[in-house]
Amino acid sequence: MLDLQMIREQTEAVRLALARRGIEPPLEAVLRLDGERRGLLTEVETLKAERNRVSKEIGQQKDSAGRQAKIEAMRQTGERIDALDERVRSVDAELHALLAGIPNLPQADVPDGPDESGNVVIAMHGEPTSMPFPAKAHWDLGPDLKVLDIEQGARLTGSRFYVLSGAGARLQRALIAWMLDLHIRQGYLEKYTPFMVRGQTLFAAGQLPKFAENLYRDHAEDLWMVPTAEVPLTGLHMEGILEAADLPLRYTAYTPCFRREKMSAGRDVRGIKRGHQFDKVEMYVFCRPEASAEELERMRSHAEETCALLELPYRTKALCTGDLGFTARKTYDIEVWAAGSEEWLEVSSVSNCGDFQARRANIRFRDGGRPQFVHTLNGSGLGLPRTLIAVLENNQQADGSVVVPEVLRPWMGGIDVIEAPAPS
Repeated sequence: MLDLQMIREQTEAVRLALARRGIEPPLEAVLRLDGERRGLLTEVETLKAERNRVSKEIGQQKDSAGRQAKIEAMRQTGERIDALDERVRSVDAELHALLAGIPNLPQADVPDGPDESGNVVIAMHGEPTSMPFPAKAHWDLGPDLKVLDIEQGARLTGSRFYVLSGAGARLQRALIAWMLDLHIRQGYLEKYTPFMVRGQTLFAAGQLPKFAENLYRDHAEDLWMVPTAEVPLTGLHMEGILEAADLPLRYTAYTPCFRREKMSAGRDVRGIKRGHQFDKVEMYVFCRPEASAEELERMRSHAEETCALLELPYRTKALCTGDLGFTARKTYDIEVWAAGSEEWLEVSSVSNCGDFQARRANIRFRDGGRPQFVHTLNGSGLGLPRTLIAVLENNQQADGSVVVPEVLRPWMGGIDVIEAPAPS
């Protein structure tokens, strides 16, 4: 959430920054409500002070008629105060709803652009894998190896669900365990968090109210399935004050992720690149404001290292203003090459959110003076199943088998090569 004082004092700068996102924010309505709220509060405080003063006079009043007149006047004043308090609550709610719908301001160094077409490739590592034989996409490779069954997932639940079997399920589990262990070595503290959260936690992370239609909800308990581990990690210190000496706090966590997002017709329609349930390992940082730019580059290097250790060709993009997420002020996307699908797949988004989430979650730190808001950062490290897809497709052999990357073999129970089962 943006700082209301900043909107009040730097209105035109905020308007121009959001215009870079292609957004016309309701700043006039925000300022109108803010002005009305401050006027109401001033009137309420004046009336309450008057009521306190007259109450003392009533206690000292000897004339019964005069005392009764003042009591009647204060009754009317009390009714006016109650009415004003109710109006303040109403204005507060309207103002809060407007502020909750305004996205973060992009940093000055974020490239301008209307949508993903404006994203800029800033780093390349390795060349797209070219096979000396016709490479299979995962939707053929997986079923041939008996490790992926899309039809079973559809029968169980519906479209955009799938089942992994045998070495495929083990490979998925190996990726999760290896990535968590890697991030621990990189300096993150592992957290195991709930896979369901309260609406307040989703609001803190910037998911509510904007993305309510994309979330799965248990209405009976009023709990929500997490769309990413970023949400519970944001909520860990909600309504808290951290000590400056403890910063930065760096966390990593695995969660399944659940999203109701509608799949675009004609885009990512084959295979398991997009689904309503997927696994992800997350990196998350709470830090001092002056450290967040450095922490962003650090987290980006960790996501890139994850791709490099898996020996996956990857490229890093700086997202443009029109493709930034709601909470982000700056984002890098990391994409890996999938040799069978012959496309780049996004496996990580690494974002600096500044104090945007911290304001929504009321997370501050104390450094001798008045507590101030921390900065938060998040990054996928990495997301599945796209990482799984790239591992399968880039390591396939001419005979249809898949060589397991060296770093994953300690978690594979002796499986170095995934082969199709012999015909029965």
